[in-house]
Amino acid sequence: MELLMRNMFQSLGKNTSANKLAKKYGLRFGAGRFVAGETIKTAIEAVRKLNSEGKVVTLDHLGEFVYTEEEAQESTAMCIQTLDAIAEAGVKSNLSLKMTSLGLDISREVCMRNMRKILDRAKLHQNFVRIDMEDYEHCQITLDIFRELRQEYDNVGVVIQAYLYRTEQDIADLNLQKANLRLVKGAYKESPSVAFPEKKDVDDNFKKIIKQHLLNGNYTAVATHDETMVEYTKSVVSEYQIPKEQFEFQMLYGICEDIQDKLVKEGFKVRVYVPYGVDWFGYFMRRLAERPANVWFVLKNLLK
Repeated sequence: MELLMRNMFQSLGKNTSANKLAKKYGLRFGAGRFVAGETIKTAIEAVRKLNSEGKVVTLDHLGEFVYTEEEAQESTAMCIQTLDAIAEAGVKSNLSLKMTSLGLDISREVCMRNMRKILDRAKLHQNFVRIDMEDYEHCQITLDIFRELRQEYDNVGVVIQAYLYRTEQDIADLNLQKANLRLVKGAYKESPSVAFPEKKDVDDNFKKIIKQHLLNGNYTAVATHDETMVEYTKSVVSEYQIPKEQFEFQMLYGICEDIQDKLVKEGFKVRVYVPYGVDWFGYFMRRLAERPANVWFVLKNLLK
């Protein structure tokens, strides 16, 4: 049953008709728990609150299904506005983005041009940009672009997914760039030909790459709500005396806030991934697919 629900929500997340319908009716039925509104103003307010709780943030202006250069330019402009708003407000937040929203599916050239605009603005504000990893189809080109950008910029990082077979080798290769990586389990539906189908194998690989990247000496963002993985990370940094300046924990806005607060009290750096914008549907569906508890939260809102 759980697998059936996961597949259903993952499929819905890629459905353009469902996405248009969601935009029409706005952030209802519980999506507001996971998305900080549709405007920069509401996003900055969310960042301020999280900063007051001792947490730092990465803001993500949500955008998917971008197929024209005009749409890609609009998304790029929103990323730049987000960086400007962060600087103006004086809040502690980086920027996360998806390169498909910047024209990756149109052409590499369009995407590179937009990425450079964003990274130049981030550099001006002394800020950092994280490239989110998307589905397997975009994995290789995402890493290729990251490597090229890394030669020009020191304020860019990327995401690596533990459920892919290729990940251990990718991290070994990225060590040459001293890459700043966010390590995640992975949230897209992938074929068993490219990704571990069993949760235990994903968990084992996640532990392996956490240790691998930390011992490489590169900055590591461990993005997880799994307390087992949190405790494992603590054990590795304790055993190998990894300085707290070399890593952070990352969690999603609206999820496991008790764990976030506990980590802050223990003196660990916690960064909350805060998405906002009108194009929130695909992100919301992936959150429902990941955690059955999120589905029940939405159903309770529907009943209300």
